[in-house]
Amino acid sequence: MTAVDSDRRERGRRSFADVMTFPAPDDATPAGSGLIDFVYGEIWSRPILSRRDRRFVTLACVAAADAEAPLRDHVYAALNSGDVSIVEMREAVLHFAVYAGWPKASWFNMVVDEQWERIHRDRGQSPPPPEPLLPLITPSDPEVRLLVGEQSFREINCIPYAPIRDNPYSGAGILNFVFGEMWLRPGLGMKERRLITVACVALQDTLIPIISHVYAALKSRDVSFDEMKELALHFAAYYGWPKASHLDQVIDEQHQRVLEEWRAEAAG
Repeated sequence: MTAVDSDRRERGRRSFADVMTFPAPDDATPAGSGLIDFVYGEIWSRPILSRRDRRFVTLACVAAADAEAPLRDHVYAALNSGDVSIVEMREAVLHFAVYAGWPKASWFNMVVDEQWERIHRDRGQSPPPPEPLLPLITPSDPEVRLLVGEQSFREINCIPYAPIRDNPYSGAGILNFVFGEMWLRPGLGMKERRLITVACVALQDTLIPIISHVYAALKSRDVSFDEMKELALHFAAYYGWPKASHLDQVIDEQHQRVLEEWRAEAAG
């Protein structure tokens, strides 16, 4: 190992310990070396996206991949570091459930409970009682709730229309719950929800949702173009380069679309 390689390895090990809140493993295999040297030595320490931002992309990827040990480790690290609060983590699980599926989210939720208890046990403490459910800020009246969902759908997706209510999927699901409640819940910020959503739709190769959610994240300015490009790189490390290549292409296309719309709006 050259001096340059040795410096890179040491930088990676320090970054691993900082991100994961426990020491880096001694793993000289190609995969282990690549994880330390590249993923932690370079990607996690890159600017543009914060370490906290990267947590949400990583959690979505490892939860969707059914990667048992990485999921445990990253949930533990996000909570133990204080980068993500337990309320935010539980809201992230709910958001993930909508965009990656309830069965995977069920396991994700169990791991959150397990690691939250572990953190307090290691500190010689008892876990605090669960936070009360956050109060809903959306109306309970069915018709008004659908109206809120329609308006929320338009605002969050940055488009002038909403889906029709003529079937359970779009009426009860999309309008009543996803945009009538979940996206509006106060336990997680809009940027964090964007990061989770983009990662989830990218890992599932969902053609229209990838386009629509990348577009909306950029058009709303909740996620900048540079941040979105960093998201694609981070996503590549945790879910694979082929899917990330497609995501990266969509980001470039939607960036141009958004710029053209902004120019037209400024001129008009």
